[in-house]
Amino acid sequence: MVNVLHFTGVSVVRGGTTILDSVDWSVDSDQRWVILGPNGAGKTTTLQIAAALMHPSSGTAEVLEEPIGGSDLFELRPRIGFASTAMARRVPANETVLNVVMTAAYSVTGRWNEEYEEIDERRAQRVLTEWKLDHLADRKFGSLSDGEQKRVQIARSIMTDPEILLLDEPAASLDLGAREELLRLLSGFASEPNSPAIIMVTHHVEEIPRGFTHVLLLSGGSVVSAGPLAESLTSDTLTRAFGLPIELTETDGRFSARAI
Repeated sequence: MVNVLHFTGVSVVRGGTTILDSVDWSVDSDQRWVILGPNGAGKTTTLQIAAALMHPSSGTAEVLEEPIGGSDLFELRPRIGFASTAMARRVPANETVLNVVMTAAYSVTGRWNEEYEEIDERRAQRVLTEWKLDHLADRKFGSLSDGEQKRVQIARSIMTDPEILLLDEPAASLDLGAREELLRLLSGFASEPNSPAIIMVTHHVEEIPRGFTHVLLLSGGSVVSAGPLAESLTSDTLTRAFGLPIELTETDGRFSARAI
């Protein structure tokens, strides 16, 4: 077990607005975190710093023991798997699913003049099979459903065997069936001992997969609670984060919440 992410007093200020305020946070390689909080809480900003895509305004952030702002980000970023809607928008609609996944080896989103080895294609095919996408290998990315595109993004993000996996709202906009299929696959992946540390942003406790271990609960850019799910995700902490009385229930490792 090694530490893969460490924030000390991390703040982000943009245009005079404080987006993150003195966030302390630490993630180990065997942990699977979910980041929760209301709109504007700072969830995506936190993930962008973890992805080495943004520098904090103050404080220190270390990812895979490399300080953000004091290391070669071009060497660091390939060690990080990152899936987001913004990333998906950069994928050419006419690119095949196989190429969308395989081009992660060169950190590009569309195939051009890169040279790929047979091992790259075999790896991409294996990842597609693991995520129940092998039958879509020759389909165009733009022709896929939202649920299929979300799974392709995740498959792409783990193509290079990252040391940390970051997922920005992977279940957003999915219907019930697509959401449950995605959460089932994420749960299986999270439960594998060889999987990397995982950090997932979501708005809904219902989208927390089984096998996830910790929660970072944010509100107004500040940490409300951070730690193991059983201790840090409660009716009380959700009530404080969202500013209204919330009742949290848990059944067989899945959560639900409602206002009371």
